Amino acid sequence: MKKIYQYGILSGFLALCACGNNSDNMDASGTFEATEVIVSAEANGKIEQLDIEEGSIVTTRQKLGYIDTVQLYLQKEQLLKNIRSVESNRPDINKQIAATRQQIATAQIEQRRIINLLKSNAANEKQLDDINGQIAVLEKQLKAQESTLQNNSNSITEQSSALEIQVAQIQDQLKKCSISSPINGTILTKYAEAGELANTGKPLFKVADIENMYLRAYITSVQLSQVKVGQKVTVISDYGDGKRKEYPGIVTWISSQSEFTPKTILTKDERANLVYAVKIAIKNDGYVKIGMYGEVKFTSNND
Repeated sequence: MKKIYQYGILSGFLALCACGNNSDNMDASGTFEATEVIVSAEANGKIEQLDIEEGSIVTTRQKLGYIDTVQLYLQKEQLLKNIRSVESNRPDINKQIAATRQQIATAQIEQRRIINLLKSNAANEKQLDDINGQIAVLEKQLKAQESTLQNNSNSITEQSSALEIQVAQIQDQLKKCSISSPINGTILTKYAEAGELANTGKPLFKVADIENMYLRAYITSVQLSQVKVGQKVTVISDYGDGKRKEYPGIVTWISSQSEFTPKTILTKDERANLVYAVKIAIKNDGYVKIGMYGEVKFTSNND
């Protein structure tokens, strides 16, 4: 479940007031935000391990803990044994039809011998008819055996495949017992501890990508002509007491719908009633914090 949170607009307003005339040179203002993800449990059971603390830096797919897997492991082992048991009943077709093939081969030798004897009038037609009939019966028996044995083998294959699908399902459940972060980021909040029971959907922790942050600012309709997605701009973070720092930023999103100006946001044109939200991405050097007040300068001739 992914959410984008916005904090500290009121404090941003106070910071703007404290900046004095510096804000007159800015084109828009807002607060810094980050992409936050609430990671929830994907399995039911006891949390055996959860090695994270608030402030910990984690990487994508890094294993951070796991939920009890004993019962799932035992189910998987049972299914694997069932597969081996089913496979042990698979018939060896070649071995089971070997005797019939040998009988056919022997009869064919006798057939050729009788044919040769007929050429020298040492045998009669009845003997040839009898051996031909015997070979025909044996060949039908061979086909029937092959068909029956192949059907049995196919049935065993289907049973084995069904069990393998169940094993894959268990394996997927085992994978979901492993707790990891879907993004590179910093742990903001920890909701659960090792030893607690987890249910599917229970929040475990919140992680945020604070390395790649953005400023959500507001511009007037007049300023829309100055701003476009992909545009490089200058973002200024305000630390209070006159401490400010500039960052290169890129406009990544412009709202397609206007909204009433938030009461705690000042625009360049204070008479504007409707504004458009924009997102400006910056690379955080560690000093910018979620909810901190910031300003943006779209053009270099506004100083």
